[in-house]
Amino acid sequence: PRRYSDYPDAYTAWNVISTIGSSISLLGIIFFLYIIWESMMTQRQVIFPIQLNSSIEWYQNTPPAEHSYSELPMLTN
Repeated sequence: PRRYSDYPDAYTAWNVISTIGSSISLLGIIFFLYIIWESMMTQRQVIFPIQLNSSIEWYQNTPPAEHSYSELPMLTN
């Protein structure tokens, strides 16, 4: 080939570090896609409910008023 990318030998260590980082990123993306695929295929039951409406965030209006509570409300399950 006539043209190819070349870098000075002083950058070899940084090129290796960059290659390792890129490989870790690629492995993370592959693992993430596997997790998404596996979750779609198995369709397991949810163990913990998503609606945890006993926290103070669910009692607020959107957007919350400034200094909306003079004292904290009582939270119950």
